Amino acid sequence: MNIDWSSIFNIIVVVNAIFAIITVFREKRDIAAIWAWLLVLVFLPVAGFIAYAFLGRKLPKNRLFKLHKHVQMQLDERLKEQRAQLGHSDKTPADEVVRRSRNAVDMFMTTDSAFLSRQNKVRIFTNGNDLFHRVIEDIEAAQKSIHIEFYTFYNDRIGNEILDLLVKKARQGVEVRVIYDSWGSMGTTRKFFQPLLDAGGRAFPFLNTRSVLLDFRINFRDHRKIIVIDGKIGYTGGFNIGDQYLGRKKEFGNWRDTHIRIIGSGVFGLQARFILDWNATSPRDQIDEDEVEAKYFPVTTTKGTVNMQIVSSGPDSDLQQIKMGYIKLITMATKYCWIQSPYLIPDDSVMDALRIAAMSGVDVRIMVPNMPDHPFVYRATQYYARQLSEQGVKIYYYNNGFIHAKTMVIDDEISSVGSANLDYRSFKLNFEINAFIYDQKFSQDMRQIFINDMAVSNLQTAEMFEKQSLWLKFKQTFSRLLSPIL
Repeated sequence: MNIDWSSIFNIIVVVNAIFAIITVFREKRDIAAIWAWLLVLVFLPVAGFIAYAFLGRKLPKNRLFKLHKHVQMQLDERLKEQRAQLGHSDKTPADEVVRRSRNAVDMFMTTDSAFLSRQNKVRIFTNGNDLFHRVIEDIEAAQKSIHIEFYTFYNDRIGNEILDLLVKKARQGVEVRVIYDSWGSMGTTRKFFQPLLDAGGRAFPFLNTRSVLLDFRINFRDHRKIIVIDGKIGYTGGFNIGDQYLGRKKEFGNWRDTHIRIIGSGVFGLQARFILDWNATSPRDQIDEDEVEAKYFPVTTTKGTVNMQIVSSGPDSDLQQIKMGYIKLITMATKYCWIQSPYLIPDDSVMDALRIAAMSGVDVRIMVPNMPDHPFVYRATQYYARQLSEQGVKIYYYNNGFIHAKTMVIDDEISSVGSANLDYRSFKLNFEINAFIYDQKFSQDMRQIFINDMAVSNLQTAEMFEKQSLWLKFKQTFSRLLSPIL
């Protein structure tokens, strides 16, 4: 009996294609992601479906972020008291920036209930050693609560230093809660946090995904970076907890990132986000309505100069709030728009905004690393950098180590600092948080930081991109095809 292997093969191909189509179209997703997953599932029949099981399925939303309305009520109440303490009629130069940016402010209020916080004190950190020196000082001084949420919390030198300090504070009776991402903190197990648990603190992996290998939603990561101390001091930005973020890893060398320290009602936005994430994560230790009280949102009489909104986004919402914020800032720019991001994989809407700004005479500059940490992501970044360079965007390759900052500054008026990269993953798949800041002095400082970084960067011209080898261009183009799922 002769076996017709050709017919069997054709049947397998057809059946695989049918299953691929059914699998991809079962859930709502954009056209780019549909074609990317079809490409993977059709050409990698077994490996593709395994990858889809871990990376492609949507996130269930039914148990996420309880107590949102109650937390918002608490915020509204505390903000009223905050404004009364500070004097709402006390106008600052930043208020004029807000007036000119009213559409952006209203958009964030509509899409994310992101209140406008006035008169904050904000300090910028671009060096991990300086940042963690100050973080340790603030944790040492904590009296009531320490809330920490990071994508990466490594079991290394700085990770153990922070953990030991948290154990010490928990033993002193300070409430300590930690959320970490099991994928981003790979190698850090539950056992690592056992001393903190024994001391009365709490620590959970985000959404309680204890095992990376058994987590069938590894595509949805908690990429946020939040520290809130006593409800009065907050940190957010691009740094994680790990030795590489202090420049201690040879493969990366100097680590250039951007983080901010906030004092004022801007901290309320970080605190509210942490509480919502905690309730989505902790199975038995929920923060209930009776606990969401003034101790988490204490009124401060600190008078600073910076106005801001804390904006979060993630796969629990289809609005892509931070991406919308990036597009809004790009389209608002009349003089310049300068961006730093380790990954440059924008979708069509962001690409169009960047093109339109550059073609309208706006000085658009984007700074990315000159070294990879993820091969496919880096090649895709090079592809989009080449495309944008051809259309008038100035692309800079940072040469002094690895740049991990996620920042944007426009016209010496508005800035963004946070965890969201300029890529598909941050827009649609990761849980992110950014501070959108309305203040001329802060934005001028951000502009100067960019200028300093240009001194150790190379401008990549369209001619330089054109001289790249055909093989390199092929790798870039192929990686770009996978960009919706990278």
